[in-house]
Amino acid sequence: MSKNFVYFDLETQKSANDVGGWGHKDKMLMSVGVTYSTAEGKYQIYSEKRVQDLIKELLQADLVIGFNHIHFDYEVLMGYTVLDLKGQIPSLDLMVEMETHLGHRPKLEAVAAASLGAGKSADGLQAIKWWREGKIMEIAEYCCFDVKVTKLVHEYGVKHGFVRYTNRFNQTQDVPVNWPSAEEKVEVGA
Repeated sequence: MSKNFVYFDLETQKSANDVGGWGHKDKMLMSVGVTYSTAEGKYQIYSEKRVQDLIKELLQADLVIGFNHIHFDYEVLMGYTVLDLKGQIPSLDLMVEMETHLGHRPKLEAVAAASLGAGKSADGLQAIKWWREGKIMEIAEYCCFDVKVTKLVHEYGVKHGFVRYTNRFNQTQDVPVNWPSAEEKVEVGA
């Protein structure tokens, strides 16, 4: 029986500088959150008004997959809930998994471009600028694209047993991964 994997990303209304530093992620406020559910086979876009629905979807997933979502996105969501999302949601953070092998935090752009031949369409600071300009659709499209890229990187790693990464010296290297597929039994901790 297939598991419900939920790929997830969110964008914020404020930067770390706006809230007094990275220690205050819970004050950054979500502008848009996006999920892709393997059980539903579709994307879901959440506004800040629907943040509780987003949290509910994440809590019901067999596995939530993201890129730096455990130490960033969940901490942003902590501004909206008393739940310990890191402890309660089975999670696979692709960046954390790669950091274990590389010894540093790779960027999604560097992994996606090397593995898939396509990178991200923007960045988080651009999304904050769009928020200030009231361009919500641009944020939603960007966030959906990041979720799709994360999904494709995960699927690449599942299929090949490694992902590619281009380091700051413009050298490409293979990073071995052992990520579960939605068809396997899930035994991943947060």
